[in-house]
Amino acid sequence: MTDPHKRSGVLDGIGVVAGTAVVLGPVLGFLRVVPPLAAFATFALGGIVSVIAGLTALVAAARGRGFAFGRAFAVLAALVFLFSILRSGNAPRINDFSTDTDDPPVFVFAASLPANTGRDMAYPAEFEAIQRDCCNDLHAARLPTPPDQALRQAERVAAAMPTWAAIKVDPASGTIEAVAESPLFGFQDDVVIRVRPDGSGSVADVRSKSRDGKGDMGANAARIRAYVAALEQPGAGAAPGAAPASDR
Repeated sequence: MTDPHKRSGVLDGIGVVAGTAVVLGPVLGFLRVVPPLAAFATFALGGIVSVIAGLTALVAAARGRGFAFGRAFAVLAALVFLFSILRSGNAPRINDFSTDTDDPPVFVFAASLPANTGRDMAYPAEFEAIQRDCCNDLHAARLPTPPDQALRQAERVAAAMPTWAAIKVDPASGTIEAVAESPLFGFQDDVVIRVRPDGSGSVADVRSKSRDGKGDMGANAARIRAYVAALEQPGAGAAPGAAPASDR
């Protein structure tokens, strides 16, 4: 076998291994076979190698050296990896977001969980300016109902969020805490909702914090937007059988 053929064979092998890692990482994460970081690391490492192998394969193909299965697989895996990265947009490398950065809701239940032992649950002051630059649209939900009723509404909406679990309500402090799990890799993030009086109604602030990694690819901000939008819907979190306000 000539050297070019040897190099092609090696490139095909690398392409197959890297492409397999891009597929295997999410599968292992989805099945919860390995920890989320291990699954994501498998995906990311495979993606980076796929990009390098894919670009090398395209250059080789342009020079007339063929385009075998392994190289094609690397190109396809590289496209999947790059799409997932680009989809997160320009998300900053922070992992804690709050609708109130001056007085962020405090984690109490989450701080007692074994998974957060030794973890600083305070909102980092340096994140405020970064969040303001990237996500100035994040805002608290304003409700026309008094705090006790608003807290029950907020709890029902939280319970309806598809990836939220372990919901803990503290009526005394007007807070709700939950654990949100990403469906693909299984990353767990902590969420706290704080309901306070606001004139004749209430204001519900939301904070979402990742347990792993320095960045979150936009997951926490997106979670806050989704929850606030759901809570602000007319009739959201109404007690079963209750008539909409417009019908009363």
